[in-house]
Amino acid sequence: MTEEVIAAEKMGEGLKEISISEFFEKNRHLLGFDNPQKALITVVKEAVDNSLDACEEARILPDIKVSLKELNENIMRVIVEDNGPGIMKEHIPNVFGKLLYGSKFHRLRQSRGQQGIGISAAVLYSQLTTGKPINIISRISPKRPAHEYTLRIDTLKNAPEVLADAVVEDAKFEHGTKIEMEIEGKYIRSKHSPLEYLSQCAIMNPFAKITFKEPDGTKTLYERAVNELPKPPIEIKPHPKGIELGILIRMLKKTSARGLSGFLSNDFSRVSPASAEEICKKAKVDPKMKPADVTRDDADRILRAMQAANLMAPPTNCLSPVGEEAIMAGLKKEIKAEFYAANSRTPTVYRGYPFQIEAGIAYGGEIPVEGNAKVIRFANRVPLLYELSACATTQAVEEVNWKRYGLDQSGGKGIPKGPVAIVVHMVSVWVPFTSESKEAIASYPEIIDEIKLAVQECGRQLGRYLSGKRRAAEREGKMRAIEKYAPEIAAALAELTDEKVSDITKLINNLATKKFHTVNKDLMEDAPGEGEEAAAAEEAPAETEESEEK
Repeated sequence: MTEEVIAAEKMGEGLKEISISEFFEKNRHLLGFDNPQKALITVVKEAVDNSLDACEEARILPDIKVSLKELNENIMRVIVEDNGPGIMKEHIPNVFGKLLYGSKFHRLRQSRGQQGIGISAAVLYSQLTTGKPINIISRISPKRPAHEYTLRIDTLKNAPEVLADAVVEDAKFEHGTKIEMEIEGKYIRSKHSPLEYLSQCAIMNPFAKITFKEPDGTKTLYERAVNELPKPPIEIKPHPKGIELGILIRMLKKTSARGLSGFLSNDFSRVSPASAEEICKKAKVDPKMKPADVTRDDADRILRAMQAANLMAPPTNCLSPVGEEAIMAGLKKEIKAEFYAANSRTPTVYRGYPFQIEAGIAYGGEIPVEGNAKVIRFANRVPLLYELSACATTQAVEEVNWKRYGLDQSGGKGIPKGPVAIVVHMVSVWVPFTSESKEAIASYPEIIDEIKLAVQECGRQLGRYLSGKRRAAEREGKMRAIEKYAPEIAAALAELTDEKVSDITKLINNLATKKFHTVNKDLMEDAPGEGEEAAAAEEAPAETEESEEK
């Protein structure tokens, strides 16, 4: 036996399959567990996201309780309880004890989670850092008992290991889920903390009631601002513009359609039977061919024909935007400002996936005057706290000319300065995150363009407000000048008219005050103010900017 053969055999002996759990056990940073502070936020985030999704899907107004308790240095107990529909007993172990287990990955409709990794990854992090299992209590109806599980993950098999399974007859809630775990975590009140995450969550989820108890016992209540859930999203089929060759080949092998034409019209959205026939004709394949008999070369021609076909954009009922009124309500509830604006764009498409951008602005009030504006990012109503500079949202905000709207901006590019909070929300059936930790949106040109157009509309509203405010201040300054010199003017007029100085002074002040309040009211209602020319000058650049972005 040669040395080469011996070496190859030894290498072969070392090859073995690893599970997804085992992989993330060694690469926990990919899921957001970089350090104790960020890990705590990630655990809270994954649990709260699951609760909100479950409540919305069941059409229940969410009531979520989050509690943190410090056990030892950098060891935290996290408890999250919701009033959702609960989880069926047979699914509880896999939901919490198996990575990539869930119902969202293959469904094309808006949801917070996408991969089925989140909460099970938190369980993995818990047992990795403290060696302790997670405890779950879930109940689906007041007429049924709750079920309590204690479990951990067998990372070699990516499977749940149930340590205890009990029935709880006297559960305190009628339906919902309560989870409790111990993790290595560090609580610091900062812009990167569970408190900040939940306060941002309350902005874009104004229909949720959230109670948060910090480790020192401080309680914060985020009340509902609206009592109506957003419209539920509808699942759609994939669109031809959003698939690749490998996906098409897999779909051809798995379809239940008997013929190729039927496969195209039944398994894709916006492909009519007539369009399917036309695609087959252009691809030079038989429309009656069995999908399983399609070769790789056939599939390549079919894909090219599909993507060249003149098809309607995918339907947008798979999206559930928050809406301008609800965004305004959330902003007013959580940010004390003097001015608010919101804009919800019409849905559009990237890579065949429908998406929609919503934006909001808050100005003045209790927002800090010094420093840059605060950019608050969301994806499917989930706050994004990290990787600000790597996100498409930040890139789009930096490319807007904020000086046009009355804000200070160094060099005409970058984050504007001043007492401003800019909120951007991306709604999509598939958000293109830059990593598994879901902290930043990828910079697709279509997404950046839509974000810019949304924040520009909010900027125009802010610009009109600031213009009116500035003109009102100028009017007030003129009035103060009149009041200052009124005695001298009155004295001069008295000599010419033989009227009393006091009467003339009173008349001047009354006229000035009346004129100021009349003009000020007009300015605040129509900020550009004086005449059609001023209004046209304000609107013309904005329209030009939007057309350029398109």
